[in-house]
Amino acid sequence: MVVNALKSETRSTKMDPKIWSKLPQELLEHVLCFLPLKTLLNLRSTCKNFNSLVFSAPFVSKHSSASHLSSFLLLSHPRFYCHFPLYDITIGSWRNLTVAVSLFPSFASQLNLISSSNGLVCFSLSNSSSFLVCNVLAKSSRVIQHPFFPFSSELLTLVSTPKGYKIFMLCSNYAFLYDSKDHSWTRYDGFQPLLIDTFHQEGAVYKGSLCFSTPEPFSIVCFNLENGEWGNLNTEMPRELTFVRVVSDAVEGKLYLVGGVGGNGISRSVSLWELGKGGNWEELERLPDLMCRKFVSVCYHKYEQVYCFWHQGTICVCCHTWPEILYYKLSSRSWHWLPKCPLMPHNWTCGFRWFSFAPQLYALA
Repeated sequence: MVVNALKSETRSTKMDPKIWSKLPQELLEHVLCFLPLKTLLNLRSTCKNFNSLVFSAPFVSKHSSASHLSSFLLLSHPRFYCHFPLYDITIGSWRNLTVAVSLFPSFASQLNLISSSNGLVCFSLSNSSSFLVCNVLAKSSRVIQHPFFPFSSELLTLVSTPKGYKIFMLCSNYAFLYDSKDHSWTRYDGFQPLLIDTFHQEGAVYKGSLCFSTPEPFSIVCFNLENGEWGNLNTEMPRELTFVRVVSDAVEGKLYLVGGVGGNGISRSVSLWELGKGGNWEELERLPDLMCRKFVSVCYHKYEQVYCFWHQGTICVCCHTWPEILYYKLSSRSWHWLPKCPLMPHNWTCGFRWFSFAPQLYALA
């Protein structure tokens, strides 16, 4: 009797397809938004309704808030092709990202990853004078032609926006800005020539502008992404600086400064500052002595090779000639070294480039 009762209960709890088909649309969307991303993608091929639902604006908002994708540190090197090691700081593990060749145009023979933002990555297609913006997760891409020829860009920064993305770059005596809303370039005057010495550093998004640090005399210059005007961040810089890099937490609207402190071009310490509400730089932490010695030996005082970026509550400090990352976790107020990637051969030198990579299905390329 007990067995029969259990069987009867099991049969009764099975959902009738007729009931499922009559489920209100808002309840259906609420249930589906909790599905894992992989399952959700598989559902797209089952019917036209699910295929259109997955990319509808209301469902995008619901699924984004109900689900969470891991974010990674992505490593790029010229000897890798369509292959990018990923490191998850949260769980301390490595993964491998292979980009589908179908995303690349047939004429692309040389690809260089140069920027990333909010699930999108930007490649330079040097043999065709164009860029390629990709959403690796959604397997979508767009080829963007250079604004004129011949073209050589510096300080390229991909910036995600609520309605798409923008690409900022410097070339000759001008700044160029690409807007995905109308798929066009705009040229602006007032280029800051001092920025060329920091060509490995991307701009830091802060209050609607891209911020860059300049070589001596050290300062922070800003490019307004709406009107294309240049300006200076009117704040007194810390003293005895040997190099400066600026990083931002765009979500919280905070700006940070990473810099060496010393004299005659030699850093004796490395500090981290935050821009306070009063417009002054407030020191947060100083790099411990042993870690500082390693960092200085890695850079060998060639600070133009140093670049920094923000990644999920951490500030990453990297060197173009070194495969490791020095990073600071704001939550624990602690410095760490990320060891060399185990997937990389030991004899590889120079050309290392790290990016923050946060996969998003709905970032539009």
